[in-house]
Amino acid sequence: MDGQGQPRRVTDRERFLTFALAAAEILVEATPDGRIVFAAGALGSRLGSGPESWVGRPVRDLIARPDRPGFDMAFGRLLARDRLPPIGIRLANRARTPMSCAGLRLVGQDAAGLCLTFAALPGPPAEAPAASGPAALRDAAELAARDGTAAGTLGLIELRQGDALLAPSPEMDRRIRDSIADALSPEGVAAELSAGRYGVISPLAGDVAALGASIAAAAGDSATVATRSLSLEAEGLTPLQRSRALRHALACFAREGPEALDRDGFADGLSGFVAEAYARAAWLRQAIADRRFRLAFQPIVALADRAPHHWEALLRPETDAAAPVHGVQEFVTFAETAGMSEELDWAVLSTVCAAARRARSTRIAANLSGLTLQSPAFRERLLTLLDAEPLLPHRLLFEITETAEIEDEAEAVRTVEALRARGLPLCIDDFGAGAAAFRYLRAFRVDYVKIDGLYVAAAAHSLQDRGIVASMVELARAVGARVVAERIETEEEAALMRSLGVEYGQGWLFGRPGPLPGSG
Repeated sequence: MDGQGQPRRVTDRERFLTFALAAAEILVEATPDGRIVFAAGALGSRLGSGPESWVGRPVRDLIARPDRPGFDMAFGRLLARDRLPPIGIRLANRARTPMSCAGLRLVGQDAAGLCLTFAALPGPPAEAPAASGPAALRDAAELAARDGTAAGTLGLIELRQGDALLAPSPEMDRRIRDSIADALSPEGVAAELSAGRYGVISPLAGDVAALGASIAAAAGDSATVATRSLSLEAEGLTPLQRSRALRHALACFAREGPEALDRDGFADGLSGFVAEAYARAAWLRQAIADRRFRLAFQPIVALADRAPHHWEALLRPETDAAAPVHGVQEFVTFAETAGMSEELDWAVLSTVCAAARRARSTRIAANLSGLTLQSPAFRERLLTLLDAEPLLPHRLLFEITETAEIEDEAEAVRTVEALRARGLPLCIDDFGAGAAAFRYLRAFRVDYVKIDGLYVAAAAHSLQDRGIVASMVELARAVGARVVAERIETEEEAALMRSLGVEYGQGWLFGRPGPLPGSG
C-alpha cells in the first residue's frame, strides 16, 4: 500500500528480485570488469558482512580462492554469451559452502547489467583440495597484491635431503598432499610450484611453519625444509609493483629455490626487491640501448599435423656474470618496474623486423606488454614503421602479454584496432595467468588465445584444471579466436590438448628455441 492506502505498483526490479531470491540465497549485479554495483540476500549470514559492504568490491571476492580461476572463466563466458548456465563453486567463508552460480545480462540494461545468483547445493560442504594448483596460488597472490587490502603471507617451502633439493617420489608426493590438507587453514591456498618446491598463501603466518614441518614429516626422517615468508603488505608500492614483485618471486623460487630470493632482494620483502630493481635501472637502460640480447625462435605448430604455423621470438639476454640482472624473467621484470617497457619492446621489435625481412615466408610473433600497448607515442611510432613497409604486417603477429595489467584500456583498444586495420593478427598471451586476461578478451578483438603453461601441465593430472582449459577453449571460440597451448613437453599433453579442442601447440615436444629457419 502507498501513503494514501492505495495498492502500490510493484516495479520490474522488485519483481525480479523476489523471483531471483526465491530460488537463490544471494543476488549480485556487476559491471563487465567484475565490480559489484548491487547486492542482496544472505551475504551477512554466509560471509559475515551485509550486502551494502560488498558494493564496489570484485565479485570474485565472494568465491573461495581455489575456485577463482574457474569462476573467472565462467564470468568470461557470461560476458561473451550473455548467459551463464549453473556452475558449482564454493563461497569464501570458513565452511567453503558449495553453491550453484548462474547468471545473465539483464535485458534493457546498460553495460552495468550482469546479474549473478548463488543458490546453496544440498549436502555437506565439500573439502577444499589440499593443493589447488600453481595457477590458483599465483592468482591468489596477485589478487592480494593488486587489491592491497588483505593481510597475509606468501610462504615458500623447499624440500631437501642434506643440502640438495629432494624431488618426491609418487608415493611421497601422495603423503605430502595429504599432510597439506591437514596443516592448511581453511583460508589458505597451497600448491607444488615445481618438484620439491611448494607455496602457500595464508592470512595466518603460522601456516608456513606448520606446512613446512608437515611436508618434511611426510617425506621421511632424512628430509628437511628451507622456508621463506613474504608479507603481502608493502607500504609505498603501487598495486602493479606488488603484483610484478610477487610474480617474479614465484617464478624465481620455482626455478632456483630460496637462496635466489635472497639474492634478488626479497630478504627485505617486496619493497626490497623493488628497491633493488631501481638500483639496477641504469645498467638495464644501457643494456637495452646496446642490444645486449639476442632472439631465439620457437615454432607454434598445428596439433593436427605438426606443421609450423608461425614462430615466437623469445628474448635471450647476454650472459654476463658481473651483470646485476640475470635471465629473461629478471630482465623483463626490471624493465617494467623501472618504466622501460617501451624501450625494451621497441628494441626487441626492431630485431624481430630485421629477421622478418630476411625470412620472407615466415610469420614471427613479437611480444608487446600491456604498458606498451596503452602508449600513444609507441603506437604512432609503430604505425609509422608499418605504413612505411606494407609487407611487414604480413610477416608479424603480436602477442599481448599480461606481465603488467593495462590501466588505460581505451588507449590499448585504439592500438589494437589500428593494428588490426593493417592486417596484423593479435594474440592474448598467458591466458588464465591473471584475472585481467578475461577482461582483455572482451575488450580486444584478437585472433588467438595462448593458454598459460601452468594449466597445460596441471591438466594432465587435475580434473579441475582440465575443466578450466576446456572452458578457455569454449570462451575463445565464442569470440572467434583460435587457441594455442604453450609448454607442451609430452605426447600425452599434446593429445590431451587436442582432445579439449586446442588447435595449436608450442613447447619442447615440437622444437626448442633456436635460429629462425630461412633467415640465412
